[in-house]
Amino acid sequence: MMGLAWAEELSVGNELIDSDHKKLITMVNGIEYMIRARDNFALPQALEQLEHWASVHFAKEENIARAIKFPFDQHSLAHKYLLKEVQHMKDELVAKDGIWSDGAAEHYSKFLSDWLANHVIDADMQMKPLLQSYPYDFKPD
Repeated sequence: MMGLAWAEELSVGNELIDSDHKKLITMVNGIEYMIRARDNFALPQALEQLEHWASVHFAKEENIARAIKFPFDQHSLAHKYLLKEVQHMKDELVAKDGIWSDGAAEHYSKFLSDWLANHVIDADMQMKPLLQSYPYDFKPD
């Protein structure tokens, strides 16, 4: 399995969230590629960017969820979990001098794509029914 691809059925009905998800898919696919290619030089920086971008995205998503009165507690926990895992991946990489074992590489690669697929499809999709009563380009003030 080589990466996730954006498809219309992944749309949650909000331009901001959808465009962030497209970017996250691209980033995660890039990281998976780096892990498989053993590109240990670019990987730490890519994980750093993912962590930063995911935080920015989560803040936007939580803002939108609040504006449309979507209950966000579980969702927020899922966000914190991902950020903790990415931090753990970075620490692990540093501890191993930039080289993961094959098992760790496989695990992290699978973790990221599974998380992204499950999060977008299961968690974020729960907002879709509420988002559909707003314009596609809705942004909270």
